[in-house]
Amino acid sequence: MALFRGFIAIEIPAAPAIIDLEQAISKTGADVKLVEPENIHLTLKFLGDTEENQIDVTEQIIRESVKGITPFSLTLRGTGVFPNERHVKVLWIGIVDGDPLARIARSIDEKLVPLGFTKEQRGYSAHLTIGRVRTPRNKDQLLTVIHKFKDDEFLTHQVNAVTLKKSELTPKGPIYTTLREIPL
Repeated sequence: MALFRGFIAIEIPAAPAIIDLEQAISKTGADVKLVEPENIHLTLKFLGDTEENQIDVTEQIIRESVKGITPFSLTLRGTGVFPNERHVKVLWIGIVDGDPLARIARSIDEKLVPLGFTKEQRGYSAHLTIGRVRTPRNKDQLLTVIHKFKDDEFLTHQVNAVTLKKSELTPKGPIYTTLREIPL
């Protein structure tokens, strides 16, 4: 049985303001792996190892989960970290009006359980991951940048589709391939 590393996402264009933030983070010298501009996306559900024979049924679950949801606007505003400023692991941009996202994510999450996928324990928190912190090197400079951008608006984006993606990990970073695109 062939496996692939999968996730369900919404594509987000690399707005100039997001690029500016990533460049400011790079200049801190912090030990951060930034998301490449072409790979920026909002994850609705990380699937992990997925059997290729589950692609069609996963597509059907996404279709059922977006039924009745029309294209909507998302605003990306503000920055922050997970889990907290003492132990920074993830750098994120916030999502304003993430209600449709949360509804879609909850529905997908519940419908995937019978296929053997684990239900999210913490529920869905709408955010755009822009980087992962590897070590605490230059953490103070990094937090200064995060605080500087905490009220900035980065982008308003019209969401028209949800995608099922495949992620291939390579030494140069992940390569994402769209397997299915489900329009709203």
